[in-house]
Parts: sequence; C-alpha cells; structure tokens
Amino acid sequence: MQEIEPGGLLTIRAVAMPSDLNYEGDVFGGWLMSQMDLAGGIAARWRAKGRVATVAVEAMQFHTPIRVGDELSCYCHEVKIGRTSLTFRIEVWVRRRDGAPQEKATQGTFTFVALDGEGRPRPVPPAD
Repeated sequence: MQEIEPGGLLTIRAVAMPSDLNYEGDVFGGWLMSQMDLAGGIAARWRAKGRVATVAVEAMQFHTPIRVGDELSCYCHEVKIGRTSLTFRIEVWVRRRDGAPQEKATQGTFTFVALDGEGRPRPVPPAD
C-alpha cells in the first residue's frame, strides 16, 4: 500500500541540483542522508532546546530515486525521547518537476543526543 500523506512536521525543503547527482542522474544517497540529518537536527534542537549531535542512523529505506529539479521535503516525527537522547523518524517526500503527485522517496530513523556547552550529554527538558 502506497502512502499518500507525509507523517510528521515539515522541517526543510530542497531542490536536487546537478552537483547532487551520481553518474546515472539520480541523487547521491549520501546527499539525501545529509538532508535528512539536517532536518532531524533541526527538529531535535527545537525539542531539546539547544545543541544536539547525531549519534545513530538506522533503518534507512530508499523507495524511489530523486532526480535533478525534483523538490524534496523532509518531515520529522518524534519517536522516542530518552533522558539525553531523541529519536526521530524522518520521511523524505519528492515532488517531481513534471507535476506528478508527491511520493515518499525514503525514510529512516535518526537518534540525537542533547549536549551542554562543553559538548557532554545533558538531560532533554520536558515537552512544553
């Protein structure tokens, strides 16, 4: 069953440019993961009310390629908040430049740790 609606909070949007592509004309997986990490870092920073660092990436699933000119949107959904850690499911949805309906391109689970001013783990504050 194909999902038709993104889950989570829209955190960033980007357009795939020629420098983001591999020799086959598809977006590099590493570039896509970096966009997801940026989006997750933003969501984790908002929730942690301060500095965070990525500590794990798991369960990456690529569903469809992204090509030059496609607009990608990263949506973040809070999965788990620990004492110092924050885990988010990040979905990337793509809107093709030909106007086709958007579709899920990839998803993954990213874990961050809240850091203090010295770069050491700190407790995540309670949700507002």
